[in-house]
Amino acid sequence: MTSHLFCFGLGYSATFLARQLVATGWRVTGTCRSRDHQVDLSRLGVEAHLFDRDRPLGNLPELLSAATHLLSSVPPDEHGDPVLGVHRAQIDAAAPGLAWIGYLSTTGVYGNRDGGWVDEMSALQPTGERGRRRVAAEQEWLALRQPAHLFRLAGIYGPGSSPLDTMREGRAQRIVKPGQIFSRIHVADIAQVLQASMARPHPGAAYNVCDDDPAPPSDVIAFAAALLNRQPPPEVPFEEAALSPMARSFYADNKRVSNSRIKRELGVALHYPSYRVGLPAILAAGG
Repeated sequence: MTSHLFCFGLGYSATFLARQLVATGWRVTGTCRSRDHQVDLSRLGVEAHLFDRDRPLGNLPELLSAATHLLSSVPPDEHGDPVLGVHRAQIDAAAPGLAWIGYLSTTGVYGNRDGGWVDEMSALQPTGERGRRRVAAEQEWLALRQPAHLFRLAGIYGPGSSPLDTMREGRAQRIVKPGQIFSRIHVADIAQVLQASMARPHPGAAYNVCDDDPAPPSDVIAFAAALLNRQPPPEVPFEEAALSPMARSFYADNKRVSNSRIKRELGVALHYPSYRVGLPAILAAGG
């Protein structure tokens, strides 16, 4: 039987995964929100259906009956998780027949630790509304007849979406907030972790998906600038930075995230254990 992933929300990370799976003989179907993206996905060999909270899928039982694996990367909104809010009954009915279910969450569920470490056993104490929504969504996915695997992603970067791009586009800010630390993860390593979990299912497990090198965001921008042989942007104190409310909210959390579980339980050896490896690789590949 051909392995078949159905993915709600074929965004940046899920599309990267889909491309890799299709190349190894998987069938991938799923959802997106725009016709343009639907066309782009079809060129990759991925059949996508338009979906959002106000545009449910009329034939989901049929679509899921052909799937062996299910992934959701759709974030919660003010009303909760859109996928389960609209299609929980159909997903619950299909769950026992699926080999694996996954949900992409965020390390924001841990909240602020003033630079300290968290792992999957740490208490969930989100500092903002978005984090609280994520915790609620995780609980919903865990309550399915077959619980989902939870993947708590750090800051995502990769080809076409990295500090190299913000530097080239003149959008980079070198924001300084003393003691601030962020964890991050290359999109290829997200795909690697998901595939490792599919190979070793453990329903209900949570995994932190991050690299080995939590670092101040200003250091990452300076490193990207050096790779491009450009002057880094001037340092800007956090209090004076021009940031959107969402961007500013990220700075409310300051923590180091442990990735030991993906190594210990899934056998993952990161392709890009640090941005100091990941960014040069993107540049070398023309990104």
